[in-house]
Amino acid sequence: MNPTRRRVLAASAGVLAAPALVTRAAAQGAAAFPNKPIRIVVPYPPGGQTDGIARSFGDFVARKLGQSVLVENKGGAGGTIGCMEVKRAAPDGYTMLCTISSSLIQNRVTVKDLPYDPEKDFTYLAMTASTGGPVVAAEKTGATNLAEFVAYAKKVDKVNWGAYGPGSTPQVLIETMAKQYGFKVEVVQYRGEAAMWADVVAQQLDGGSGSPAASAPVIASGKGRIIAVVGDRLAAWPNTPTMQEQGAVGGFYDTRAFAVFAVPAATPADISKKLADALFEAGTDPKVKQLMESYMIVGPYDFEKTNAVFKRDTQVMMAVLKEIGLKPE
Repeated sequence: MNPTRRRVLAASAGVLAAPALVTRAAAQGAAAFPNKPIRIVVPYPPGGQTDGIARSFGDFVARKLGQSVLVENKGGAGGTIGCMEVKRAAPDGYTMLCTISSSLIQNRVTVKDLPYDPEKDFTYLAMTASTGGPVVAAEKTGATNLAEFVAYAKKVDKVNWGAYGPGSTPQVLIETMAKQYGFKVEVVQYRGEAAMWADVVAQQLDGGSGSPAASAPVIASGKGRIIAVVGDRLAAWPNTPTMQEQGAVGGFYDTRAFAVFAVPAATPADISKKLADALFEAGTDPKVKQLMESYMIVGPYDFEKTNAVFKRDTQVMMAVLKEIGLKPE
């Protein structure tokens, strides 16, 4: 055989075999996953509810998949820094994101030139959602319900209200209230929920809203008074009516704050599924269930429901943000 022809045929055979080799390698890679530690990036400081969810679920995933799971806190810029960390990570399943709704929905409006696309840059795996969130007025306001707080707000020059990131749930809540009831507000931003509640206790703020777990000590101290609930009534405060029951209106009250796990969008589907299944199964673990009960959250949702809720809440919240005129700071 002509040497040149022999080389061409050999090369052609190699090309024909390449797809099979790639497919086999991909299958072997998915079967071997994970073979090194996984990290979960949380875009908020340690000690908050999102951090607690990441660590609790991460512990179960470690036991389920047989590899260490490490939580890294990359706080700052309303969750942007941590989200970018995961966007830039290799799409191999070894870097997950655990973040909240505001960094994926509200940041589209409040952050100019957002450096990531929540619709295209991530694959969402599993989600937990709040059943309701306490709305707390500082003791100095004298308010014990929504009507009394509105009366206080109209008497003062402006209400100082705590939030933990531009466009976060506490900010959208107070902006929605101010628009309906006609009072002025200054939103004071904090790096995390704990710092915000500390200033409510110190009477540096007129109030704030957030997770049941973080607000419970503030309410128990008497330095903050629960005046309403965003969402559904809470078992811990069964006699406190919701915002809607007290006359508040707006599409915002149809949404629930959520925490969601995600991976870079290009992560192979079979690896994403393996992680999603493990996170969903974590909901059966006694330690995870105990944490969720203490946080008063529900879930985890499976892959399909997670993505359906994300899509629905995005549509509703984006309409609310447009209505109240929230813009980049």
